[in-house]
Amino acid sequence: MRDYDRNCPVCRFMRSLAFTGVGMALGCGVAYLVGASQQNILLSGIVVAAIIVFGLLDKKKKK
Repeated sequence: MRDYDRNCPVCRFMRSLAFTGVGMALGCGVAYLVGASQQNILLSGIVVAAIIVFGLLDKKKKK
């Protein structure tokens, strides 16, 4: 039923953007609830997003 490749570069890019957004939301939300400063909130969001994106990429390569 699908006429396109699910592993095309555009699809992979859009998936990584989605996981980056989820990671930023989780990291920033938790840091905000803990009461961190604005700089630490953004840094924790970036770190959590990187962990999610690169963690998922590594698991897919191992399969």
